[in-house]
Amino acid sequence: MDHQSRRWTFLTNHARVLMVIARNPTARLHELAATCQLAQRTAQRIVADLAEAGYLQKGRVGRRNQYTVNHDGPFRHPAEAELSIRALLDLTTGPKRDDTDDAPGPPRHRLDPTIGLSNERP
Repeated sequence: MDHQSRRWTFLTNHARVLMVIARNPTARLHELAATCQLAQRTAQRIVADLAEAGYLQKGRVGRRNQYTVNHDGPFRHPAEAELSIRALLDLTTGPKRDDTDDAPGPPRHRLDPTIGLSNERP
């Protein structure tokens, strides 16, 4: 088997689900699953894992779930344990901004796991 035929990615499904929720805290489970290319049951299990580990809190707004991401949660692997997931989320979804922050400047790069690198401002 050559190196081209082995398929692997840099990010886990847990990281992908967390990034989608960070971008859209009211995403529905079927949207999470579709965006991350997962079965809905797998996405549900991952959300439960993330909530149990303290990376997410789930609440209700009307008939929808709304998630709150704990940006200060540490990476789980010992090699990155000194880092918080904020670094990953800032890299992939853009830093959290105050709505009044309309300062001009160069575009921020934002990684969308479904389409790749984008130069659009969040």
